[in-house]
Amino acid sequence: MRLTRCQAALAAAITLNLLVLFYVSWLQHQPRNSRARGPRRVSATSPRVTILVREFEAFDNAVPELVDSFLQQDPAQPVVVAADTLPYPPLALPRLPNVHLALLQPALDRPAAASRPETYVATEFVALVPDGARADAPGQLERMVEALRAGGTRLVAAPIATANPARCLALNVSLREWTARYGPAPAAPRCDALDGDAVVLLRARDLFNLPAPLARPLGTSLFLQTALRGWAVRLLEPPFAAALQPPLATAHARWKAEREERARRSALLRTLGIRLVSWDGGRLEWFGCSKETTRCFGTVVGDTPAYLYEDRWTPPCCLRALRETAHYVVGVLEAAGVRYWLEGGSLLGAARHGDIIPWDYDVDLGIYLEDVGNCEQLRGAEAGSVVDERGFVWEKAVEGDFFRVQYSESNHLHVDLWPFYPRNGVMTKDTWMDHRQDVEFPEHFLQPLVPLPFAGFVAQAPNNYRRFLELKFGPGVIENPEYPNPALRSLAGGG
Repeated sequence: MRLTRCQAALAAAITLNLLVLFYVSWLQHQPRNSRARGPRRVSATSPRVTILVREFEAFDNAVPELVDSFLQQDPAQPVVVAADTLPYPPLALPRLPNVHLALLQPALDRPAAASRPETYVATEFVALVPDGARADAPGQLERMVEALRAGGTRLVAAPIATANPARCLALNVSLREWTARYGPAPAAPRCDALDGDAVVLLRARDLFNLPAPLARPLGTSLFLQTALRGWAVRLLEPPFAAALQPPLATAHARWKAEREERARRSALLRTLGIRLVSWDGGRLEWFGCSKETTRCFGTVVGDTPAYLYEDRWTPPCCLRALRETAHYVVGVLEAAGVRYWLEGGSLLGAARHGDIIPWDYDVDLGIYLEDVGNCEQLRGAEAGSVVDERGFVWEKAVEGDFFRVQYSESNHLHVDLWPFYPRNGVMTKDTWMDHRQDVEFPEHFLQPLVPLPFAGFVAQAPNNYRRFLELKFGPGVIENPEYPNPALRSLAGGG
């Protein structure tokens, strides 16, 4: 069948329209910044580094520009963008086989491997690239790889040319004391941690062998884990470029991002068991219990709190609450004319440390029974629980004939007050506990009482307190520390 000129023209027009539609569709699927640039460089070798983007805010970010900048350097560059849940608004990522969006939160309709970012990493190295960075020069990643291969550190990093470029810090993490302490790095550019914006490169096996490899905030979590293991990071030059259109450009976006980061950091540190952070410059930030919360540990069984089984000592927030309660109670007793003295493990802590024993969970004071009536709070506690104007709770203990002062109605960290009375020159009491130090003693240890530094103030203590302690605990007790029940948990050998 022969085509007429009109039919041929119509067919040509239809074909042209289809070609235009195909080109527009193809263009829309390309990274947005690639349309205004020249042809991409082609890598001569397979990439050795996977770009892993974890630190960004879904509500305002420059992740597409970041991804495209690395693809401009090498179209085969592997990229993984990791998020807890599907970002909204959706990220405009290129639909390429080497670019993946990894959702870390498990879902019923996805296999377990889909929630593990290491599933998408086949390279030896991983570069953790935060939002706001941009690759603007060839060879940056390769130079970082060569620096890491040269040895000396397990991580290398390059700052980003933002308003907050990375700087070196020293970091000491003590799980036993639940603390992290930051300070100036004595051997920069070799550091324990970084503060500020940086691209960090390490081996993939090192990253994914960490217990929480991609917990956020990523910088905080990464360096807590690596510093604990003794892994150093070396800060390199030159820096990576900043995004052409930086994220969080408005005051509202920055406020929202800062609020989210504070909440994430607080949750992270609690999860990792860090209760106190001393930041560079000396500022302290607490992440443990307070007057408004319960204490950090539950009911103590066998004189052995749960944290001792984890090879940890008393959380610093609990020690702070015990010091505050003890100082307050002593002030009330002194003002009321109630004779008191440091007892048991609290006296031992004062003699050994000038403070509460690092693994102790309460404070013990002895008082003269005949002085109880001098104190309004103790008189009130005889009849029932009393909450004073400072929120401390005074009550009679349910375990026996002694008093207890709790930090608050919510937080039951406490000071126990043991009423003693003299009988034939010996101090005795009506309630005895199954503790080796809970014994009678001669009254002459209390005549006179002597001042002794304890928990940040000066308390009253028995005279010749060394002999007093050895009477209760045995010879050499000050010089030979031990947990309260070594049959369950021993300081020297665990349990």
